[in-house]
Amino acid sequence: MRGLLCKPGCGIELMAAELRRGPSPVLLLRLFLPFGLGYFVSYVFRTVNAVIAPDLVAELGLTAADLGLLTSAYFLSFAAFQLPLGVLLDRFGSRRVEALLLLVAAVGALLFARAESLSGLIFGRALIGLGVSACLMAAFKAFSHWLQPAQIPLANGVQMISGGLGALTATTPVQAALQITDWRGVFMALAVLGLLAAGLVFLLVPEQRQTQPPETLTDQLRGLQTVLRSRDFWRIAPWTVTAQAAYLSIQGLWSGPWLHDVAGYTRSEVADRLWWIAVAMICGYFTFGNLAARLARRGIRPAVVAAAGMGVFILIQLLLVLVPQYATVLWLGFGFFGTACILPYAVLAQAFPKQLTGRSNTSLNLMVFVGAFVAQWLIGAVLGLWPETPGGGYHPAGYRAAFLLLIGCQLAAAGWYWLVGSLSSHR
Repeated sequence: MRGLLCKPGCGIELMAAELRRGPSPVLLLRLFLPFGLGYFVSYVFRTVNAVIAPDLVAELGLTAADLGLLTSAYFLSFAAFQLPLGVLLDRFGSRRVEALLLLVAAVGALLFARAESLSGLIFGRALIGLGVSACLMAAFKAFSHWLQPAQIPLANGVQMISGGLGALTATTPVQAALQITDWRGVFMALAVLGLLAAGLVFLLVPEQRQTQPPETLTDQLRGLQTVLRSRDFWRIAPWTVTAQAAYLSIQGLWSGPWLHDVAGYTRSEVADRLWWIAVAMICGYFTFGNLAARLARRGIRPAVVAAAGMGVFILIQLLLVLVPQYATVLWLGFGFFGTACILPYAVLAQAFPKQLTGRSNTSLNLMVFVGAFVAQWLIGAVLGLWPETPGGGYHPAGYRAAFLLLIGCQLAAAGWYWLVGSLSSHR
């Protein structure tokens, strides 16, 4: 959400005014509607298992480790396709690449809805992750091609809001839908929605014309090598990866079971809390993007804002372990401060030449989603070390151990960040 509220007094009216001053309304509709729907669908897929987890466990007899592995398959396939995705977007453009991949997501949702075994669920979930892997990057690339440079932060912000709306939909609305149908019906509906998004992207998004020859594969690999040898990259990447892994894995799955097993909420109450966590997430993207932009004009780098926000995020997680009785307030803080983990992408954008920012962000994205895959599965594995509670939930001690493990990884990465910064300042 970096730069979304990048001017003093920027609000809904200013957002609309800025968009009117640039490309035609028809072009804006052709960009925002299909890409927004695609990212909306991707975020529903990412977080819906936090609500339907009890149904999956009850119907298929899944263990905690099974549930974590199943849900995290989305992250693994998503991550594995990040580097090839950059090459495909440069070669074929956003319209064709995202439309084709959303078809893959729709097929994955259909297979997930019809699966009768853990392996079938994992395969469908992996196809979904692959299919939505372009929903953000394809939009960003198209915006940079069709919009004026001054409008790109606003356009990117609108895209992030569509993801937040997807996270909202995956909470109370999904719980309400489960009163009408079951989890299989929900995924059948998502398959149709993915198919609709694919059609809108293919039919509405304008074709991007190449204005210059694309880089050769050798040049692309040489640029990637430059990123991966950079001290700036390896200073902030470990903290970003561990923080994002905790945020994505917990919000996308384990927040729901925690609210039931530790806080004692009913399923409808869990869905309501997840709704407000998603609202806090949207507010966080707005706030941290605006704060980073305003402070940058006063000479305070985005890295400082990112470090402060991620530091508070660690504290929130620790408080969830120590004082879970304040669950409602702490989970709102989790949703809000966890969004600070997105700011390192802006930090890297300033650390590298413009032609390398895509590769630096994609490289970081690859590591983040691998980390999210590991974290989501690992929490389930740790929970499985404790016996289930009489009510059939996971033991609170298991959550404490899993959360403390993730917190320890983040503290170690934060220590590395400050150590490298200290050594660099003394050179």
